[in-house]
Amino acid sequence: MPELPEVETVKETLKQQIVGKTIADVTVIYGKLIKNQDAESFKQALIGNTLRNIGRYGKYLFFHFAGVVLIVHLRMEGKFFLKPFSEPYQKHEHIIFSFTDQSTLRYHDVRKFGTMEIVPEGTEMEVEGIKKLGKEPFGSDFTDSYIYDKIYKSTRPIKSLLLDQEIVAGLGNIYVDEVLFLSGLDPRRPGKDVSRIEAGMIAKNCRKVLEKAINLGGTTIRSYTSSLGVSGRFQNELNVHTRKGLPCLKCGNSIEKTRVGGRGTYYCPSCQK
Repeated sequence: MPELPEVETVKETLKQQIVGKTIADVTVIYGKLIKNQDAESFKQALIGNTLRNIGRYGKYLFFHFAGVVLIVHLRMEGKFFLKPFSEPYQKHEHIIFSFTDQSTLRYHDVRKFGTMEIVPEGTEMEVEGIKKLGKEPFGSDFTDSYIYDKIYKSTRPIKSLLLDQEIVAGLGNIYVDEVLFLSGLDPRRPGKDVSRIEAGMIAKNCRKVLEKAINLGGTTIRSYTSSLGVSGRFQNELNVHTRKGLPCLKCGNSIEKTRVGGRGTYYCPSCQK
């Protein structure tokens, strides 16, 4: 599943290639991806409109047009492809944005879990699903106090808490494993047993892991790649995730795998007491 670094990579790649282009037509093949309006209204809001910018919060992409914002969530396997207008449509290409320069942006989603929604400009952060998101790790207000205040009463495992998008926006399974390894915390440990100092370590390592992953273009792993000519390289830097049975890069003991909150979880039993 694309997480914050992968979505950031998609955003930056698309900004270089399609910002400034004007939409000539929109082809909706699978309209159920569109939320809160019919396909015709969706098309009319975009046709003739020029893309001004692309933003991101958490795992959401914001395509800014005059007066409206197209919000996209890639979910499990959503991808964008840039192709010439003349190239035939492929299976699983559900929405095609055709530009006036004869290029197209095609949304590809095998599982059809992704979503698109058009809202008035300036209201995008008030949309259901976004307004409840927690803070991103990059702001100055993402501190030990912020993390500690969110978890100190909870009996839920710290891994489950960090995966909660209402606590940390954009952090997913791969990166939580890496953050907890760097912080020396067992992923099964209840939030109420994490000290304020340890919460500060989590905040610091969230930034460290995500910044490194963004610089490396995210993680190309299993079925997800950016599909825009960019291959993530962070999978070459993983300390624990997917490394079951291999020696810990820090202590040499074997990495183990368990399940926490239903999610496959990798950790070092020696380094993460």
